[in-house]
Amino acid sequence: MTSAAIYARVSSARQKQDDTIVSQTAAVRAHAERNRLEVPAEWVFEDEGHSGATLVRPALERLRDLVAGVGVDVILCYSPDRLARKFAYQALLIEEFSRAGTRVEFVNGPRGDSPEDALLVQFQGMFAEYEKAQILERSRRGKQHRAKAGSVNVLGGAPFGYRYVKKSDHAGAAYAIVEGEAVLVAELFRRYADDGASIADLTRWLTEQGVPTRTGKTRWDRSVVWAMLRNPAYAGQAVFGKTMTINESPGLNRRARLEGRATPRAVKVVDRPLAEQITIAVPAIIDEQTFERVAGRLVDNKRFAARNTKIPSLLQGLAACSGCGYAYYRTNTTTTAKKKIFYYRCLGSDDYRYEGGRVCANKPVRADYLDQVVWDHIGALLTDPTMIRGEIDRRLDPSFAHAVGWSLVMASGVGWGRRGVVAGVGFVEARVWGWWLLRSGARG
Repeated sequence: MTSAAIYARVSSARQKQDDTIVSQTAAVRAHAERNRLEVPAEWVFEDEGHSGATLVRPALERLRDLVAGVGVDVILCYSPDRLARKFAYQALLIEEFSRAGTRVEFVNGPRGDSPEDALLVQFQGMFAEYEKAQILERSRRGKQHRAKAGSVNVLGGAPFGYRYVKKSDHAGAAYAIVEGEAVLVAELFRRYADDGASIADLTRWLTEQGVPTRTGKTRWDRSVVWAMLRNPAYAGQAVFGKTMTINESPGLNRRARLEGRATPRAVKVVDRPLAEQITIAVPAIIDEQTFERVAGRLVDNKRFAARNTKIPSLLQGLAACSGCGYAYYRTNTTTTAKKKIFYYRCLGSDDYRYEGGRVCANKPVRADYLDQVVWDHIGALLTDPTMIRGEIDRRLDPSFAHAVGWSLVMASGVGWGRRGVVAGVGFVEARVWGWWLLRSGARG
């Protein structure tokens, strides 16, 4: 009997709650029975609450691994838009499965095993992508219209110091000041603007007050305090559309580098130009003058901060602690001769960051010493053509290409940069290659 795997997907929490994925899977199972297809229990893959506009879905990843490793005769899916919303993604998946000898069959759509069916699948994919774009655009314009009308329901939850009041039959949604929290917010801004307190000082002070964060944490983080100091809602002007996404990869983060993979995201979030942001009036906790003084100090601190990197180091953003797994950051000390000495220090070794003190006993390491050791290893590796050829042959293997998400690019020359090492033979993904060289050098 022909073996088959089932893939089903719903994108919204409402669909997940309504069990629409159950009916979807049931329809596909019935189709399999009618066509005498055998579906093992462990070959049913369901993505609940995952958008079809991305390929990064847990169940889909497992299905792709199954097809690449074991082999499946047929993949059953309710309709093309359940496989993916974007035509390009549909084409990529169908082509990938086809190369593995697997046919994709849709219950509510063409089988896809003839030129006419393949053309119809492509048209359905394009229409699904168009429909998704329409939904997103209508939603965006609707929120924009409500924001211009002064409605706070487009802002979501209220920040610390406020309580979000839902829309009722008699009044629209609103922010209401929480007096106990508002006192802390006002004092926070005063200390930063007038007393010269640092963000680290304010973080410790808020933690000592015993007041939980908006998300219920007992310990405050500096990033949360920094975001509060930048939030114009406290001065009476909440902002809608502060950020936007652009089609530019944010690059690898530390965790991705250590795992030897490429980031799945192709976009990054940046601040939207002030002229395009929409302000919504809300009750003010501080006056505009205080907010402007705080904003001015934030700008000055960013400009003159001691950590402002003027001289980049080789392992900045790459090194991690083998003991606790936290990142290493660069710090420095000044000798009596006024000479700066740079170190890499584990985040887990800082007492002030964690309740109960440090979580790691690893000591700082001299940056110049470690940089030289790593550089020597890289030089040795790059002069070994046998090792380079063996690694590139491994990466050209289809199973490896599938593992890294087909993120191979053509590169030439040999060089070192912050994003990694580029080996000049064949298809290599520069950042993943750089990570591999660093890890291989450390093991050698």
